[in-house]
Amino acid sequence: MPRFEVRQSAKLNLTSYSGLALIGQCCEAAQVEAVIDPRLPVSQGMKTSDLVKAMTGLLSLGKSDFEAIEPFRQDRFFKEALGLSKVPSSAWMRQRLDAKAGELRERTDELSVRLLERTKAPITPHKGFVRFEIDTFVMDNSDTKKEDVGHTYQGVDGYCPIAGYLGNEGWNMGLELRAGNWHSALETEYFYERAFPRVKRLVRADQPVLMVEDSGFDSARLLFAKAEERDAWARDGRVLEFVTKWNPRKQDRTAWVKRAEEANAFEVTRPGKRVGLLDLQVERAWQKQKRTFRLIVRVTERTIDKKGQHLLVPDIEIEGWWTSLTLPAVEVIEHYRYHGTHEQFHAEIKSDLDLERLPSGKFDTNDVILHLGAFAYNCLRLLGQLGLTGEIAPIRHPAKRRRLKTVLQEIMYRAAKFVAHARKLILDFGRGFAGHVQVFVALQQRLLRAASP
Repeated sequence: MPRFEVRQSAKLNLTSYSGLALIGQCCEAAQVEAVIDPRLPVSQGMKTSDLVKAMTGLLSLGKSDFEAIEPFRQDRFFKEALGLSKVPSSAWMRQRLDAKAGELRERTDELSVRLLERTKAPITPHKGFVRFEIDTFVMDNSDTKKEDVGHTYQGVDGYCPIAGYLGNEGWNMGLELRAGNWHSALETEYFYERAFPRVKRLVRADQPVLMVEDSGFDSARLLFAKAEERDAWARDGRVLEFVTKWNPRKQDRTAWVKRAEEANAFEVTRPGKRVGLLDLQVERAWQKQKRTFRLIVRVTERTIDKKGQHLLVPDIEIEGWWTSLTLPAVEVIEHYRYHGTHEQFHAEIKSDLDLERLPSGKFDTNDVILHLGAFAYNCLRLLGQLGLTGEIAPIRHPAKRRRLKTVLQEIMYRAAKFVAHARKLILDFGRGFAGHVQVFVALQQRLLRAASP
């Protein structure tokens, strides 16, 4: 077994996260300084935009703790890559975010929209519709005394944020923190008001948008909000449709079997199992208003299980979907089945960005960190879509998108020699990395074009 002599050079300046240079250019393309500094000026000290870029840089490396900034305070590459006048300390970062959280939160979502607009990020449809997936998920913050930590629907103490994802790529259109004991539908109409203008800006006017939600969003209030938003889009000559899973709550399943039998809707799919599809028009009321909505209900009755065992009592299952689509019922159900793919995006936010357990004890500060996490998520997703899925990408299996972990491994944590000489900043990747260098150069050129006025 060979033994290696270990040395520490005083001259070489190496970095193990060269991809941070691309994050700095993403910040430039998103015009962080133009968006943040005019609204949050400072009379002295560090600019607010420097704080935003430093936190975004940390999150794009999968680090969410304030203390993670300390090793970078003497790192010139970190400072130069993100275009910082100075790298903040952990205490300064925490204090400034605590003081400016409310104002900063209002501006951070604009960064993602500008980034995707100016880089002309691909937004691909699925079966003719650009999908807009909305859902809540649980962030486990057990054994903490953080503000508004509550008992979630998964039985753990934590937060229950809401998120919206656009297109097959899963661009994040909104990521907002919520107390753990909030219901999915609580105040969600206000999330619609903030998210839909961003969707309109990014999706071409001739592309129809399909909004998809699970049964947690089944309420008359939200159905009316979606219908009113759909009408507003129609007045602008645009198409917005929706599919929301029906929550049967206290429905009588036997009565639904009888109803399907009366409609002659049952079809036998195998011995002992029959399935019926009902296409209904149901009137809903909200605040003295009434609207008729389309409800598709699938009734499944099993008298023999899949192993051939006869059941003493029939097993009855009912599922339903509220929708504005005029497609056949089977196609509507297929559109909803694709909704499950967005669960990967939740996992990437919690694990790849290390945002499962938020760093602050204050709710507003954690909320703004989550908003900045959405911006970092979109930066990494953009690098993956532009650099790891096209012809110049290193050899990998074909995919519609690369998960953030792959972007971190292939781009962000690529080692290089950092050289500052003759007013030039150089990243030397060494031998054997020609494919990755090509990706890096192509991404840099794309982002520089977007950043130019």
